[in-house]
Amino acid sequence: MSIVTDIPAASPAHALAHFEAIMQHETDCWDVHHALQGGARDFVLLDVRGPAQFAAGHIDGAVHLPHGKIVAAKMADYPAGTLFVTYCAGPHCNGATRAAIRLARLGHAVKTMPGGITGWIDEGFALKQLPAAA
Repeated sequence: MSIVTDIPAASPAHALAHFEAIMQHETDCWDVHHALQGGARDFVLLDVRGPAQFAAGHIDGAVHLPHGKIVAAKMADYPAGTLFVTYCAGPHCNGATRAAIRLARLGHAVKTMPGGITGWIDEGFALKQLPAAA
C-alpha cells in the first residue's frame, strides 16, 4: 500500500458530486479564452485588481471593478441572472474569491478563474494594456 492508496478513493458517485461542485464554482483560463474568442459572451468577466495592475495588463473584454468596490449600486445595471467570472493576479491572490463572496452576498451567480493573470499568461494568451496617460 502506498501513501496514495492509504486513504481509499471516494466512490464514483461521491467523486462526481465533488468535481461537479468544483466546476459550479470555478472555470479556467482556457475556457474563458475559448468563450471570448468564440463570441460566447454569456458571462461578465471582472478584473478585480487595482487600477495600476489593470492598466499594466488585463484580459481584453474584462470589466475593471476592484473587489472592494463591488456594491449593490454598481451591480444594479446588470440584469438578474448575469453570471460573473472574477479574476485577480493569480493563484497566490485571494481577490477573486473576495469578489465572489461579495457578488454572492448580493445575490449574483459567480465563478472564479483561479489562475488569474498568471494562468492567462502561462497559457500563452495576450493581455491588453491601457494607453499611458499623457
